[in-house]
Amino acid sequence: MPRVAFIGLGRMGHGMAGRYLDAGFDVSVWNRSKAKAEDLIARGARWATSPEDAAVDADAVVTMVADDDASRAVWLGKDGAAANMKAGTLAIECSTVSHRHALDMALELRARGLIYIDCPVTGLPEAAAAGKLTLLVGADAADLERARPYLAPLCNKIRHFGAVGTGTVFKLINNLMGAVQIASLAEGVAIAERAGLDMNLVAEALATGAVASPQVIRHSKRMIARDFSGASFTAALRHKDAAYAVALAEALLPGVPVSRAALAAYETAKTSAPDDDEGKMIEIVSRPK
Repeated sequence: MPRVAFIGLGRMGHGMAGRYLDAGFDVSVWNRSKAKAEDLIARGARWATSPEDAAVDADAVVTMVADDDASRAVWLGKDGAAANMKAGTLAIECSTVSHRHALDMALELRARGLIYIDCPVTGLPEAAAAGKLTLLVGADAADLERARPYLAPLCNKIRHFGAVGTGTVFKLINNLMGAVQIASLAEGVAIAERAGLDMNLVAEALATGAVASPQVIRHSKRMIARDFSGASFTAALRHKDAAYAVALAEALLPGVPVSRAALAAYETAKTSAPDDDEGKMIEIVSRPK
């Protein structure tokens, strides 16, 4: 029976870890809060006392944590997973990290004889729990083939962009464009409200017209109704991803003013309410100045 260690049981990671149980894997789990693991433990997962403990005898270690600092801590920090991973073990980074971090981690873990793959994901928590994510992979082709049995339970699509780091590049582009779309949508909705338009008609037109995108379709009705229940992505996380993306963009392109504007908008949102749903951008742009 293949053994997987899963580290990070947040909104996405919890469902992803559950998919390995569904697929019959031997699963160990670690999270800063054990409470988030209780139902997984009841389903047969082994609770680990640390990332290092989780990684004992694992064939693959999968991480889904918040940012560069958390990633480095669970791989290389005190009681980090890499301390106990046997040579040749797959180190699968599903977290959204910076491009520089992905490259640095690949070097450090490869020096320990491990196989590092950057594998950020797209999809909502419901897709994570159903095994219907899209995986954005950066890996040598041979390493990806070796990893496929450990990726299959998580997804219905794998997009292989090239060498390590390329999956992260695309994920940052994807999330930066999402930040631009959500911030501009909030401004558009606020303008429509101030102008006295029929907001039911606005919602329908936005969701079916030329500017419709998954982000616009998902957030337009929520913004108009001010219904932010079931938050799946916070302002702080959107800001973090945008910051990583702008840092990458500025290394490749001069200027990027639109990206910088979206980052500034989410800087405000993060400062105001970091743990609130990202769609609450509408409340920020609608405030009287």
